[in-house]
Amino acid sequence: MTAMTPSRPTARTAELATEEAKRTAAQQYNAFLAVCPSRQLLDRISDKWVTLVLCALAGEAAEQRDDDEPAGPRVLRYSQLSRLLVGVSQKMLTQTLRSLETDGLVTRSVTPTVPVTVTYELTDLGASLHRVVGHLRAWAQDNMDAVTAHRASHGQGT
Repeated sequence: MTAMTPSRPTARTAELATEEAKRTAAQQYNAFLAVCPSRQLLDRISDKWVTLVLCALAGEAAEQRDDDEPAGPRVLRYSQLSRLLVGVSQKMLTQTLRSLETDGLVTRSVTPTVPVTVTYELTDLGASLHRVVGHLRAWAQDNMDAVTAHRASHGQGT
C-alpha cells in the first residue's frame, strides 16, 4: 500500500481562493446590503453637523479667515466651532465632535491652561473625508435655488 501525499495547490486553486476572498471582502463592505458595517459610517457622515464641522476644521468658513489668508486646515476651539455653526446646540456639537473623534476623523487636544484649552483638528482620515463632503456642501449651496424652485413647483415649499 502506498502512502498518499498531500496534493499541492494548483495555480487554478489559488486563483479561485483569491477570487473568493475578493468577493467576500466586497460583500463585507457593500453598503447596499443591510448587514454592511459601512452603513453606520454612511449614516454618521450624512449628518449635516458632521459635514459642517469637517468643513469648518478644513478652513472653509469665510468668517474664519481674512480675505488675504488662504483656506486650509484649522485648529479650532469648541467656542469657535460653536460660533461658526450657527444653530447647533451645545449637546449636538459635543456629540458630533465625540463621534468624529471616536471614528478617527478629528483629534481633540487638551492644553492644561487656566481655564483648560480644548482644540479640535482634522486627522489625515478626516481631511480625506472632507475632500468628499466639502464638494457636497458646495453643491448644496450652488444648487439650492434650483431645488427650492422645484419644490415650489411641486407644492412642497421649503
